[in-house]
Amino acid sequence: MVYRQSIDATAYLFDDLRDLLAKATPPHSGDRLTGLRIRTDLSVTLFLAEPDEYDGGELVVEDLYGSHEVKLPAGDLVLYPASSLHMVTPVTRGRRVASFFWLQSMVRDAHARSLIFDLDTAIQALAARLGRDDPETVKLTGIYHNLIRYWAEV
Repeated sequence: MVYRQSIDATAYLFDDLRDLLAKATPPHSGDRLTGLRIRTDLSVTLFLAEPDEYDGGELVVEDLYGSHEVKLPAGDLVLYPASSLHMVTPVTRGRRVASFFWLQSMVRDAHARSLIFDLDTAIQALAARLGRDDPETVKLTGIYHNLIRYWAEV
């Protein structure tokens, strides 16, 4: 069975599903590939092949801080904003096997999700340095949860 995927005006043809999954992809954002009219906040790539089983095939995600190449052990996954421009480099040996899907966050607003993430990162650093029972760490953890309650749409 031949698989066809169109991105903008370019059509890509693949002889079979394994060929489709193993080939490089042009830069795109995940929300454009779903083909559905749903909100996609986060893209998820689950790596199913070990890195030494294939050459190339790195997931390249672009964000405000530059391009990041990701090639993880089988069973590991990476989450990134679905709006991020990303691509897969050409596979030159072996087969890259991965699963990808999209998630909707309870928090619709991307800016609010970014603030929550930054707050969580700061809380984790404080907890490592001061301990989870430190009064200020506990207070910030409460603020974190209250912000999630405020912004969540469930």
